[in-house]
Amino acid sequence: LSELGSESAKIKAMGIMDKLSTDKTVKVLNILEKNIQDGSKLSTLLNHNNDTEEEERLWRDLIMERVTKSADACLTAINIMTSPNMPKAVYIEDVIERVIQYTKFHLQNTLYPQYDPVYRVDPHGGGVLSSKAKRAKCSTHKQRVIVMLYNKVCDIVSSLSELLEIQLLTDTTILQISSMGITPFFVENVSELQLCAIKLVTAVSSF
Repeated sequence: LSELGSESAKIKAMGIMDKLSTDKTVKVLNILEKNIQDGSKLSTLLNHNNDTEEEERLWRDLIMERVTKSADACLTAINIMTSPNMPKAVYIEDVIERVIQYTKFHLQNTLYPQYDPVYRVDPHGGGVLSSKAKRAKCSTHKQRVIVMLYNKVCDIVSSLSELLEIQLLTDTTILQISSMGITPFFVENVSELQLCAIKLVTAVSSF
């Protein structure tokens, strides 16, 4: 899926995505939706009280692998939809909604808590975690994965603004995108995401 994401970006840049069979492209999008769905509601901040540190690490790695895979599926789907001269059949509402659902969930539950301490809540209900606890939760390996996921999500947010310029979306979808575009401005340490969000909000306001 990672390879598919980068290759779809190249095909989009070359402007030849529309040369592919529409039927096959639609089938690919439907398969991608299943892959997006797989990681769209997975919490990466799970804390299993009875797990050893090693079990916890392995579990988190497995979750992050599935979440990252879903991000690649989102990017591939959005690259297809935002390519020049694509047929109407590729703008599948369920796929678009699934991309938005995935992005909103992981901004709120995975990325914001990693980048802004205000969003970092103790899973045991004790409020914000202490700095020591925060450091204990974040291995260097995990941080690399989080940065990679952050960059992918920035690309998805940026591409959604392109989609808004191409395809008319439902009011419900526009409302979802609007809230997703506004929230980053209340989060610290996500300047790249805020730049992408400016594009998104501008595209929404042009409706």
